[in-house]
Amino acid sequence: MKIWVDADACPVVIKDIICRAAERTQIETIFVANQYIRTPPSKVIRSMQVSAGFDVADDEIVRLVEMNDLVITSDIPLAAEVIEKGAQALSSRGELYTTENIRARLNIRDFMDTMRASGEQSGGPAPLNQSDRQNFANHLDRILTAYS
Repeated sequence: MKIWVDADACPVVIKDIICRAAERTQIETIFVANQYIRTPPSKVIRSMQVSAGFDVADDEIVRLVEMNDLVITSDIPLAAEVIEKGAQALSSRGELYTTENIRARLNIRDFMDTMRASGEQSGGPAPLNQSDRQNFANHLDRILTAYS
């Protein structure tokens, strides 16, 4: 198992939780972004910088992810692609995307895109709160504990 992080939009507090979990479990963790991502000195944590461009980091994650890997992303299309490859996907708010819920999440995303394109103001997602952080940490811990 490897942990792949869609790092361009990953909140710093979530990156910190991921790094602590990676060190504790000694699971290889790769932060993928189209900009430099600083990671702590570690034998199991590293960053991978890809070229700039739309979905370049997502495409690289999809290319490299393997069955049973874990991808941390709030990008629903990316989550759908990695689930198809047999990997797991967890949002930075702690929502585990599964084969059972990903189609509904894609439909909601597409609906919201259509609404925004028609001029509807949606306001975007609420800021990450303490409950979201705890939910993420708990889900991550359950996944890593089940793996070990």
